[in-house]
Amino acid sequence: MSASQTSSSDVPADVPTLLVKIFGKDRPGITAGLFDTLAAYSVDVVDIEQVVTRGRMVLCALVTEPPPGVEGDLRATVHSWAESMKMQGEIISGLGDNRPRGLGRSLVTVLGHPLTAEATAAIAARITKTGGNIDRIFRLAKYPVTAVEFAVSGVETEPLRTALVTDAARLGIDVAVVAAGLYRRAQRLVVMDVDSTLIQDEVIELFAAHAGCEDKVAEVTAAAMRGELDFEQSLHARVALLEGLDASVVDKVRSEVRLTPGARTLIRTLKRLGYQVGVVSGGFTQVTDDLKERLGLDFAHANTLEIVDGRLTGKVTGEIVDRAGKARLLRRFAAEAGVPLSQTVAIGDGANDLDMLNAAGLGVAFNAKPVVREAAHAAVNFPFLDTVLYLLGVTREEVEAADTLDIG
Repeated sequence: MSASQTSSSDVPADVPTLLVKIFGKDRPGITAGLFDTLAAYSVDVVDIEQVVTRGRMVLCALVTEPPPGVEGDLRATVHSWAESMKMQGEIISGLGDNRPRGLGRSLVTVLGHPLTAEATAAIAARITKTGGNIDRIFRLAKYPVTAVEFAVSGVETEPLRTALVTDAARLGIDVAVVAAGLYRRAQRLVVMDVDSTLIQDEVIELFAAHAGCEDKVAEVTAAAMRGELDFEQSLHARVALLEGLDASVVDKVRSEVRLTPGARTLIRTLKRLGYQVGVVSGGFTQVTDDLKERLGLDFAHANTLEIVDGRLTGKVTGEIVDRAGKARLLRRFAAEAGVPLSQTVAIGDGANDLDMLNAAGLGVAFNAKPVVREAAHAAVNFPFLDTVLYLLGVTREEVEAADTLDIG
C-alpha cells in the first residue's frame, strides 16, 4: 500500500492491525461488499488502496484488529465472501500504520512512445540510487504517448531531477520532476512561445516567402535560435528584407499559419481547469493578435511590423520582444493575473526562451534545441503540444472531457 496520509501518531506503532487484500476480476460492488463484511467486526479503517489494471482489481484495506476472540471468524468470513465473489483474499497481521514517508516529496512524470520496460527499470533504479522511495505509480495517459507518474519521497526535488534528466536523454524518454504539493494544481498561468511552439511555422519565414527572400531569412533565424546571434540584431536584419512588401500579405500569412498538433486541446483543457493562458513572441502582433482572438488567449505580446501607406517599411515599432523581454512579459502577465511567479508555466523551444523558462515555476522545453533542453526544468520531445498537460498531472480522461466542451 501507499504511505498513509495520516500521521504515525493516529495509530500507535504497537497497536495490532490487519492488512486485508482482495484481488481478482473487477466488477461493481466489490469495495462495498468488503467493507460491509468488515463492518460486522467493529474495525476501524486506517488506510485504503485500490488499483484496477486491464480489468483486474487489487483492493487493500488496513484496519484495526477486531475485538478479542473474533479475529479467526473475521478471517474465515472475509475468505468466504471473497470466494463467493470469485476473488482471492489474503489477510496479514502487523502493527501500526504504514511507515511515514521520507522528507522530500516529488512527482516524476515519465513520457514514452513507447515506454519500454528497460526505460522504466532504469528510472526506478535511479530513483532508488538517489535515496528515494516510490510510494505510488499512476498512469496519466496511454496515447498519444504513454505517461506515468511516480510519487517519490526521501530525496529532494533538485538532485532527483538532475539524476533523472541525464538518464532520460540516454533512454529516449522525457522526464519531468516537480515538487509535490497543492501548488502543482494551483499553477494558474501558462505562457508559451509562438513560432515552432504554439505553431509549426516561423512567421517571419512565411512573410519572407512572399518577399522572395525565404532562404536568407531562414539562415539568420536558425543562427539566432541556436544562440549564435544577438536576437535584436538578427530581427532587424530579417525584417529589413521585407521592405516594400504589400500589407495585404498579412492576411495571407495568417491563413498559412499551422497550429502545432494538440495546441487547441492544450488551451481548451487549461481554460477548462481555470488557468489563464498567454503567448509571447519574437514574431509579430499582426499574427499573435489574430491567434489571441481565435484561441481565446488571455495575454499576447510580440513585435509589430511597421506599415506605412499600405506597405511594410522593413522596420519594427515599439519595444523589442527578445530573450530578456520574454521573461519580463512573463512577470507582467503573472502580476496582471494575480499569480505568483512560482505558480507559472512557460513553454518554448529556442535560446531566446531560456530566461522565460528559468523564471517560471516550471519551464518546459518543447521539441527544443539541445542548449534549451539542458537548461529547462523539463523537456517534451514529442510533436504533440497537449502532452505538456501530463507534466501538470492532468490525465488523458480530463483532457478528453475538456475537449468536448465549448468554453468560448
